[in-house]
Amino acid sequence: MNGTLLWVDDEIELLKAYVIFLEKKDYEVVTATNGQDALDLCRSRSFDLVFIDENMPGLSGLETLARIKEIHPTIPIVMVTKSEEENIMDLAIGFKIADYLIKPVNPNQIFLTLKKHLHKREIETEVTNTGYQQDFSKIGMQINGSYTLDEWKEIYRRLVYWELELSETGSEMSEMLKIQKAEANNEFAKFVRKNYMNWVQNGEERPLMSPDIFKKVVFPLLDKGEKVFLLVFDNFRYDQWREISKDLTDDFAFDEQLCLSILPTATQYARNAIFSGLMPNQIAQMFPELWVDEDEEEGKNLNEAPLIQTQLDRYRRKHTFSYFKLNNSSDSEKLVERFRNLRDNDLNVLVINFIDMLSHARTESRMVRELASDEKAYRSITASWFHNSPVRELFKELAQTDARIIVTTDHGSIRVNNPIKVIGDKNTNTNLRYKLGKNLSYNPKQVYEVKAPKAVFLPSPNISTTYIFAQNDDFFAYPNNYNYYVNYYKNTFQHGGISMEEMLVPLVSMRSKRR
Repeated sequence: MNGTLLWVDDEIELLKAYVIFLEKKDYEVVTATNGQDALDLCRSRSFDLVFIDENMPGLSGLETLARIKEIHPTIPIVMVTKSEEENIMDLAIGFKIADYLIKPVNPNQIFLTLKKHLHKREIETEVTNTGYQQDFSKIGMQINGSYTLDEWKEIYRRLVYWELELSETGSEMSEMLKIQKAEANNEFAKFVRKNYMNWVQNGEERPLMSPDIFKKVVFPLLDKGEKVFLLVFDNFRYDQWREISKDLTDDFAFDEQLCLSILPTATQYARNAIFSGLMPNQIAQMFPELWVDEDEEEGKNLNEAPLIQTQLDRYRRKHTFSYFKLNNSSDSEKLVERFRNLRDNDLNVLVINFIDMLSHARTESRMVRELASDEKAYRSITASWFHNSPVRELFKELAQTDARIIVTTDHGSIRVNNPIKVIGDKNTNTNLRYKLGKNLSYNPKQVYEVKAPKAVFLPSPNISTTYIFAQNDDFFAYPNNYNYYVNYYKNTFQHGGISMEEMLVPLVSMRSKRR
C-alpha cells in the first residue's frame, strides 16, 4: 500500500470519484465530513497525509488544520478549497501547509501532490541513482584520460556533485562513488607528482596557486576601485563550501572556481604563501623574522598581517587594509559590532578558524568523532555551525555593501584510513600527511618524495633535508607503539599531503544581489 490518507470535506460524497481514483492507486482513504470527526480520527490512528476543505460548518478548515498540527506536528496537510482569497492562502501558508489546491481539482493534481509529499525521497533516489550510473562510465574515462589541471578540476566537481546528491538520498550507490573517488585520488596523485615541480617553477605560466591569489585576484579588483573583503576559511573543502553556499544564494551572486594549494597543504606553508605572495623558502630567505621553522615552538601563523604588508610593499601598493583572525564566536561578534569601521578600508582580510578547530577536535575527542563520523556528517556540522554563527551575521552585513567578497582557503583535508610506516629522528615534524627530516626511512613507492626542497621552493633546515608527502587516504605512522597510533588516527581528517580534497580548493568571488 502506498499510504493512508484522511480526506476531510463536508461534501465528501461529491468527491467519491477522487476516493476511487486514489484507492486504485493503492492508497487507503479514510473520510470525515467535519473537523471534529477528523480530530477524533487523528487521535486514534496515524495518517500519512491529510486533505482538508476550508469552508466547513463547525470547525473551519484552518481551525482543524491548526489542531491536527498540535496532535501530529509533522503530518503534511493539503488545503483543498474553492476559496481563492489571498488572506486564506496566507493563513494556510502561515500554518505550514504542504500544498494549496483550488477546486475543481484534476485527479492528476492530487496524485502529483502525493508524489511530491509522500514519495519524493524514493523518486529522488531512483533518479539520482540512474543519473550517477549513467555518469559513472564517463567519469571513469575522464579519470584515466585527464592530462590537464582543468580536466582534474572538472572531475573533482563532478565527484563532489554526486557525493552531495547521493548523500541527500541515502543511496546505496554512495559506496560505488567512494571507490571511484579513491581511484580518482590515486590517479590525481600521479598527475601531481609528474607536474608539481614544473608548476611551481613556471611563475606566470603556472595554474593559479596559493601565492598568486593576491596578485591575480585581489589586486585587479583593488585596481578597479572596488572594496575587497578576503575571507580565508582555514582547512575548508570544496564540498563544505557547496553546503554553506546554500545559505548564501538569496543574498549573493557567485563566480566560483577551484585553485591549487601548494605543498605541504598545511597552514604554515599554504596560508603564509597566500598572504606573502611568495613560496615558503622565499619567505624564509627574504623575511627570516617572519618565518617559523618546523622545530620551533612558536605558533606557525602569528605573522600573517606583517606578511600581507610585505606583499603590499613589494608591489608598491598603498591600500589601507585590516586583518582579523576569528577563533571563536566572541571574536566574530566583536567584528560584526565594528563592521561599519571596516567599510572605508580598501581591503579587509579575515581568517576564520572554526573548521580547522573542528577537524582537530574530531581527532582528539571521541564525542566529536561520533558527531562527525563521515564526510556527510562533517559537512552537516560545518553547515549547522555556519547557519547559527556570527560569521553568518557578518555575511548579512556584507550583503548590504557594494564590496567584492572573496572566499577561499589555504587547504582542505581528507579522511585518512591507510597507515604507512615511516621512521624519523626526534626532530621530525608531527604532521601525519607530510614529513621532513634528514634521516627519514620509508618506502619511496608509497610517497611523493622531494630530495631537493629548493626545487619546489621549500625551506631546507639541513643540507640533507627530504620532504615526503602522503597520497590518497594514507597517513604516516611510526613503528613504535604502532597499533595504538594507527587506531587513534585512523578515520580522522588530516591535511598536508596530496589529494583532490586537500589541493583543489574553492576560490569564490561574490557580490551582493541587493546592491
